[in-house]
Formats: sequence, structure tokens, C-alpha cells
Amino acid sequence: MTELEQLIRQGEGEQLEFKKKTTHPSRISRTLVSLANTHGGRVLVGVEDDGRIVGVRDAEEEIYLLRQAARHYVEPALTLQIREVEHDDLTVLVVTVAESPHKPHRAQVADGDWRSYVRVRDESVQTSQLTEKVLERHDPLDMPRLEKMPLNREELAVLDYLQNNPRLTLNQYMKLLNLGRRRAYRTLIKLTLHGYIKHHDKEKEVYYTL
Repeated sequence: MTELEQLIRQGEGEQLEFKKKTTHPSRISRTLVSLANTHGGRVLVGVEDDGRIVGVRDAEEEIYLLRQAARHYVEPALTLQIREVEHDDLTVLVVTVAESPHKPHRAQVADGDWRSYVRVRDESVQTSQLTEKVLERHDPLDMPRLEKMPLNREELAVLDYLQNNPRLTLNQYMKLLNLGRRRAYRTLIKLTLHGYIKHHDKEKEVYYTL
């Protein structure tokens, strides 16, 4: 099994995205930003969502669009590492995005409209203002998360739940530990501000993720 096949076998996730092609710099910029704002990762261009290798028609054009996206549709701009991999006469681009020390990055989704994204499982999710503030204070050279602050039983329960579930709402957390709204909310915000979880408020109900 080749290195590319092993990578694809992992499936899409927090640090890996499949793209059949780069349709427009503004669309791929969201993925690039989300990876840079989270833990970094790779984009495989020329691979279908189901992992099937289809290759790219014109590698130079794809690389040009990716560079355009990283330089002109991301603020601050990103530097990408792009490698061409041949597989059965097909070319796949392996695009590596490092976790950035200059968070938060924002992607241009329309003229004058810049938005920040983070990686949640295999999706690029728009951030809340609270998450952006946390990103601004985050240093990727910090000590590991569990050494930042001692966690009590209620706080550990949040992390345990999110290890097995994609998201947690305030109401779910209240029911999980039979907590009052104010106490539950303060715990979730504390964990957000210390970088343990992320706060999302772009849907009808606010939710939290790892």
C-alpha cells in the first residue's frame, strides 16, 4: 500500500480533507483557514469524498488557485507546502497546512466579508467571537491542554462527553450532570477560555466541540 493510499484510508477528519478539485479560491480558503486555526493538516486534491482517486486535470492550474487562495483570500496570508503524487497515471496534490502561530486567520467568502473557521471533525465550521478571542491568545507552543489547569469532575465530564459525541449544548450538559443553567454555562465558558473546547454560535442553538 502506498503512502497516499494509507493516508486516504484514514478517512476525512480534523486534519484531513478530500477535494476533487479547487473550484474557486474563496471556497478552498475556508478549509485552509480552518486547518491553520486548529491543529493543521492536509488537503488531498484529486480525491473524491468517498476516497476514490480521480486525479487533477491540470496540476499547475490547481497549484496556482491554491496559492491564490492562501495569499489573497486568507488574512493573514498562509504559506502552503504542496507536493505532487503520482498514482496509476493520475496526479494528486498533497497540500500541507501547518497550525498557525498567527491565529485567527479569516477567509474571504465574498467582497468585504471575511470570516474565521475552525476544524470540527471533518467540517470547517465558522467560529464565534468568543472562539476568535481564544484563538488570538492561543500559543501552539503552550504546554499540553491538561497541564493548563486542573479540572474538576464537572469539567472532565464535558471532555469525556465530547470524546464520544460531535457536540454538546448547554441544555444537554445541564441534563447530563443535573446542573443549574448558570453553573453549567460558567463551566462551559471557563473551558472555552482555557482552550479545552470551542464555542459555536452560528446556528440556532449555541454548541461546544473539542
